[in-house]
This record gives sequence, structure tokens and C-alpha cells, in this order.
Amino acid sequence: MKLSAVILSLVLLPTTALASTTSCESDKYHQYVDASLSWYQSLVDLSIKQDESLREVGDWFLAGRKHHFELNREAVDWYLENDKAKLDLTQSVESWLQLTQQDVKKLSTQQDELGRYAKKAFDDRQSTPHKKNYELRSAFADLLTHPVNIDKPLNAYNEEMTKIAAIECN
Repeated sequence: MKLSAVILSLVLLPTTALASTTSCESDKYHQYVDASLSWYQSLVDLSIKQDESLREVGDWFLAGRKHHFELNREAVDWYLENDKAKLDLTQSVESWLQLTQQDVKKLSTQQDELGRYAKKAFDDRQSTPHKKNYELRSAFADLLTHPVNIDKPLNAYNEEMTKIAAIECN
């Protein structure tokens, strides 16, 4: 009886280690997505603070970023579990996912959760930009050329990315 318990635990050990690594990788990517969305939220908030007329385009922009990152989060989790061929885990976390526009288009036709996320992101990419998109991008450029204006959110993002980069999944 004891021998069979030992054998069973040894057989399950690689599966447990693999599940733990996959969970760690998933968590690491989720943290990257959250940090990125927070950074974009900060940029939009600062832009709107300088020019209230950018609120609508800012909301539109954030919805697109959210769709993009939700797709990536869902895709990374799916590929971690099913097919790591679309992932390059040797790269920095922001470069893990190797999806082309054609991949997203193909995924968008699936009738599952991943397909629904892909459809939102694909539709965003195919849609006409908001009429004030240029004004928002100009506001971003202005913020980014004056680092003192974005010091706090940029430092928070950089600190979060440093913490995320330090996570080792084994």
C-alpha cells in the first residue's frame, strides 16, 4: 500500500510541477496586462485633465486597449494550456504572445470565449478611428515629451514591470 502511494506521488510530480509553472506564467502575464491597462488609464486621465473634450475619445481608446489586452490575456492562458507554439516564453513578458493579425482574424470566427475576445479586438482594428483620435494621440505625445507630467504613473508602471520581470517560473 505504501509503495503504491509513493509511486503515485512520483508519477504525479511532473504534472504538478507543470501545472505550477503554467499557473505562474499565467499570473505573470495577467500582472503585465493589469499594469499595461493601468498605464493607459493614467495617460487618458492625464490627457482629459488637460483637455476635457478628449473624454469621449479617451473612453473609446481605453475600450480598444481593454479589448486588445483581454484577448491577449485569454490567448496566453489558452496557449499555455493547449499549444505553446504561439508563445515565446524566453522573451520579456510583453513579447510572449506571437499572434499575427491573420491569427486574430481566424480566432475571431471561433464560437468560444477566446473567439469572442478575438472578435472584439479584430473589430476594433477594422473599425474607423474615432474622429478625435489624432487629438488624443497628440495629447499623449505632449505628455510623453514632458516627463515631469507623467512622472508618477510612469514610475509606477516601470516599478510594476520590474517586479513582473523578476518573477521566475520554474
